[in-house]
Amino acid sequence: MFGRLFNQYISLITQFPKSTLIMLGCVLVWAIIGLPNFKLDASSDALTLEYDEDLDFYREVIKTYSSGDFLVVTYRPHESLFSQDVLANLQELRDELAAVEGVVSLNSILDVPLLYSPKLTISEMVAGSRNLLTPGVDFTQAKQEFLTSPAYRNLILGPDGQTTALQLNLRVDEKYIELVKKRDTLSLQKKAGELADVEVLRQVREALLIHRTVASERDHLRVEQVRAIVDKYRSDAQIYVGGLTMITADMISFIQSDLVVFGTAVLIFMVLVLAIIFRSWRFVVIPMVTCMAAVLLMLGYVSWVDWRLTVISSNFVALLLIISLAIIIHLVVRYREFAEQERGWSQRKLVTETVRFMVMPCLYTVMTSVVAFASLVVSNIRPVIDFGWLMTIGLVLAFVLAFTVLPAALMLLKKNGVHKAAKSEGDTADSAKLSQPITLYFSRFVERQGGVVLVVSFLLAVAGGWGVTRLQVENRFIDYFHDSTEIYQGLSVIDSELGGTTSLDIVINHAAEITERQFADEDDPFAEADPFDEVDPFESLEPITEEDPFSEVDPFSEHGADEPGFWMTVAGLRQVEKIHDYLESLPEVGKVQSLAILYKIGRDISGGLNDVELAVMEKKLPREVKSALIDPYLSSEKNQTRITLRIHDGYPDLKRAELVERIREYIISEGMAAENQLRFTGLLVLYNNMLQSLFSSQISTLGTVLVGIFIMFIILFRSIKVALVAIVPTILAAVGILGFMGVFGLPLDMMTITVAAITVGIGVDNTIHYVHRFRRELAEDGNYIASMHRAHSSIGRAMFYTSVIIIFGFAIMVLSAFIPTIYFGLLTGLAMFLALLGALLLLPKLILLVRPFALQV
Repeated sequence: MFGRLFNQYISLITQFPKSTLIMLGCVLVWAIIGLPNFKLDASSDALTLEYDEDLDFYREVIKTYSSGDFLVVTYRPHESLFSQDVLANLQELRDELAAVEGVVSLNSILDVPLLYSPKLTISEMVAGSRNLLTPGVDFTQAKQEFLTSPAYRNLILGPDGQTTALQLNLRVDEKYIELVKKRDTLSLQKKAGELADVEVLRQVREALLIHRTVASERDHLRVEQVRAIVDKYRSDAQIYVGGLTMITADMISFIQSDLVVFGTAVLIFMVLVLAIIFRSWRFVVIPMVTCMAAVLLMLGYVSWVDWRLTVISSNFVALLLIISLAIIIHLVVRYREFAEQERGWSQRKLVTETVRFMVMPCLYTVMTSVVAFASLVVSNIRPVIDFGWLMTIGLVLAFVLAFTVLPAALMLLKKNGVHKAAKSEGDTADSAKLSQPITLYFSRFVERQGGVVLVVSFLLAVAGGWGVTRLQVENRFIDYFHDSTEIYQGLSVIDSELGGTTSLDIVINHAAEITERQFADEDDPFAEADPFDEVDPFESLEPITEEDPFSEVDPFSEHGADEPGFWMTVAGLRQVEKIHDYLESLPEVGKVQSLAILYKIGRDISGGLNDVELAVMEKKLPREVKSALIDPYLSSEKNQTRITLRIHDGYPDLKRAELVERIREYIISEGMAAENQLRFTGLLVLYNNMLQSLFSSQISTLGTVLVGIFIMFIILFRSIKVALVAIVPTILAAVGILGFMGVFGLPLDMMTITVAAITVGIGVDNTIHYVHRFRRELAEDGNYIASMHRAHSSIGRAMFYTSVIIIFGFAIMVLSAFIPTIYFGLLTGLAMFLALLGALLLLPKLILLVRPFALQV
């Protein structure tokens, strides 16, 4: 059925080549017109799981505690930080940054309330707050407070006393959170078949897309504005800008740069290679037009449908160029072989026989590649899913264009152009090289040293298998960037000097079964102040009521007189303090912030706190103090507390999942929360979820992909024995590259996790082409050795050309500004090299050893 339809298709193309190319040209113009709509996406949501409950909870926590995204500006002056001139300069910078649109508050050494400079009583604290700009403040005392206070240590002043940070807190985008929540709810309903009106989902998605576009542009302008302000102060200090919003803006620049650099470099490389290989302008122009048409059509399509590319999915451009060229080179090589061997054929017959001869092996190579790339769709990571779909669609398009543009273009060219090239080459040394290609060295080595090939392959398989067991997904986000970038430098300062980079939040709901007495009497040097221990609850209030700071206030008005909020009681604060102290003891953990800081400060200042004082403090503390010590860590409405900590991303033995589980076990084992009352969130959890999902989905599905390709081999070759022989080199290449990563400690990440699928998808192409040609050659004389040499000198040459192009094409990715892309390019190039060796050495040796083909009598 397929053969009959394909013959009719080729007949139309060869009969109407001009009309065919004109129609393609019109489609191409349509695609190009859409390119101005092309957009990129580098938001943090693009790197998270779809329908991730942890992500939903993270957004809920952001709304509850009004803790949205933020920008960090690190500031290290050339002069002493605590001098009048430097502080005045810092104040000017602070004021300009605070005026930036979208900045709702700013934390710096100039703004935070001073509680120890000198030490305040609770009454003084309630009466009003002071900061570094308050007249009469002792800078020496303030510096000491920033370095040693539980509230500020390792937060806004580095241990060197010179490096500080300004945190620009950005407005929480509640509309975006609501739209995302609504979209996910409707999407899940649609998936379950419970959505009655699909149009509602479409409208929500469209509204979300519009909102994200506007928000992205706004965020980008904000970052540019912050950088413009900062640039004015760089002569006085070493300054870096950090934060997710800044990283997002820079990632857009990285993607744009990679698209331009990769596209240009790959095109130049392809032109040079085609010119060297074929030495004919027609076999440079036609393949290049075909490859560029495939990419432009895909880019036009994603632009029209507003399918936004990420740092991962944008790699489809370079990859599609390379694979498109690989397909067309096989056609060109076969066409030139027919042109040399069959001088009497007409141009139409040459073209027709070429495409008929190559359609089945090319079709199956594309199908197997599609199977491999389709495996990426199950990752649940949107950029990886997009990459899989884009490559799947692109491969099909590249196949169609190769079997359309090449035959149509050749029909418009005279046959004698080919003969001249063939004839002139036949009279030169180049002709000798053509008849004795480099691939014959491989076949001769297999004939003479086949045992060595088997032994080396076995050792590689063993080493690769061992390396696979050592694979890991733990990696440092900071290592994704060159050390010359502001992202790296800023993150490095924050990580080493200012309390760590990656956030982790622990949210605990009040456990009803955990009584106040459990934590009220345990190791309590101030137990006599406990109002629940047969003590008059208002007796201890007398010392601070002399100044009457809350004489007309009901201390329990927020919670009700009978049931004050648990976390603002002595029992609740002791529970938080115990967790807080444990977290600070962990080497991976940097700055820890919680209600325990309020408790430590209050206890340090007054010698002890009781529940009545705590309840009144919650109501009457100045806004500056309350926003620093209470609001980010307490939700009175939910009777919930939050402990925030930052992780040192540079800690050498950091294992994110193990760290979270260790903390969880401690809290539960100490009886401070039940499993259902404890929840972890933050960027560390989301990032770890992404890595774990990549590992489980891709490594586990690799076997499924190989099984699928094996079944396709059985259908294609109609022999289980041939299929078994053909699948071995592909498995070895995939295991080899994963083993290489494991042996040398290269972690899997959102880019390198796709290497195995690409290895299988592209590497198997060589196997199909070689087996297909070997079987045809064997039908000539039944001689396995001679058939191997002929296959190597014909299809082997095309395999060598395409593999070299693919290897060096991926090597061009070393020009990227994104480190995972560099590793991706180098590892994929190495994988393609292993796949080429497997196809030219191991595969023919296995064929000679097993002799899977039935000889025709």
